[in-house]
Amino acid sequence: MKVNRFGRAEILTAQQISLLFNEGFVNPRDKALFGICLYAAARINEVCTLFYADAIGLKGVRDKLVIRCFNTKGKQETREIDIHPRLRQYLDDYRISAPSLDKYNPHLFPGRHGRGHIHKASADRILREACLRLEIEGVSTHSFRRTALTWMSDAGVPLRHIQAISGHRTLAALERYLGVTDKQKQRAISTLDF
Repeated sequence: MKVNRFGRAEILTAQQISLLFNEGFVNPRDKALFGICLYAAARINEVCTLFYADAIGLKGVRDKLVIRCFNTKGKQETREIDIHPRLRQYLDDYRISAPSLDKYNPHLFPGRHGRGHIHKASADRILREACLRLEIEGVSTHSFRRTALTWMSDAGVPLRHIQAISGHRTLAALERYLGVTDKQKQRAISTLDF
């Protein structure tokens, strides 16, 4: 099962994220791939089609991740997203584990036999296998994006800033996308004046 009963990707818990990154993803590539989904709130296709230079430069991992407009869902505009320290570590571990990455293929995550880029169906299979081993249900590749955006909202990040990261065209579209978490429910209940 990939989505909740309303047709949206499930929001991950902190425990599920910890399990996936500590026990589920068994190699640096998988941690980097799904780390970008989580820490850049990126769609799986945006991550699969990244170029090596979008994340890693001559001096190592860049300060900003570039998601090019032609790889986005609406092909709207290029987004630059600050690289979170944990994502920097995942990317650096991946870069070190595969030092010839940028020599033969311009993509950050090369496809089968080093040609093209990894297909989103392959990324989905990697996630499904990890979730099966860990007995985690209801997770899809889109869960990472939805989790990141919802957690930003929970933390009080202004919606305009979240919109700049997510690439949603309108605030209304972003608001429909965000989930309601237990933290938000508790905050709403605590504000009731009886």
